[in-house]
Amino acid sequence: MLWWRKVPRNGIIEETTLASRPHRISDKAAWASERLTWLVERVCVLLAVALVLDVWFGVLVRYLLPLPFTFMEEAARYLMIWTALLAVSIGIARREHIGVELVFDKFPPTVQRVLLGVLDVLAIAFFAFLLFYGIGMVEKGTRHFTMIYGMTKALPFAAVPVSAALACVQLVLVAIRDQGRWTDTEGPIEPGKALS
Repeated sequence: MLWWRKVPRNGIIEETTLASRPHRISDKAAWASERLTWLVERVCVLLAVALVLDVWFGVLVRYLLPLPFTFMEEAARYLMIWTALLAVSIGIARREHIGVELVFDKFPPTVQRVLLGVLDVLAIAFFAFLLFYGIGMVEKGTRHFTMIYGMTKALPFAAVPVSAALACVQLVLVAIRDQGRWTDTEGPIEPGKALS
C-alpha cells in the first residue's frame, strides 16, 4: 500500500492510505501508479501461467504423448519476452531496479532530490528512445515471419514499445509521487517517522 505524510501536532507522521483521501498531485500520481501496477501485475501473472502451461505441455508432448506439436518452444519464448518486459514497469513503480544507494545516501537531502529528478529524466529519455525505435522495429517485424507459426514478428516485437511506453508512464508518475513526498531537510517522508 502506498502512503503519504500526515503530520499531527505531536510531530509523528501517521500512516494514511491513498484510498482515504488523495488530494495532492503526488497522491494522485501514486494512486495512478498503483492502479497501473495492479493491472500490469495481473497481465504478467496470466502470461506466466500461460508460459508454465505451455512448457509443461511441451514436455508432455515430447516425452509422454506422441503428438506432432512443435509450437511450444516458440510460444514459450514469446511469452517469456512479453512477461519480462512488462514487468519492468512494476520494478520502476516500486523503485526496485538496480541502483547504487551507498553513494546516493551520502548526499544531503536537497542534492538527493535533485539527483533523483535528474536520474528520472534520463530514464524517461532512455525509454522514450526505446519506444521510438521499438515502433520501427515492429514495422520491420511485419515483413519477417516466425518459423513455426508463420505469423509476422510484429506481435512479439511489440513487447518492446509497449513496455517502453509503460515504463515512461510509470517513471513520470513515480517522479511526481516521490518529488511530492520529499522534505528539504529530512529527505523522503516514510510512515511512522518522527519529525525532528
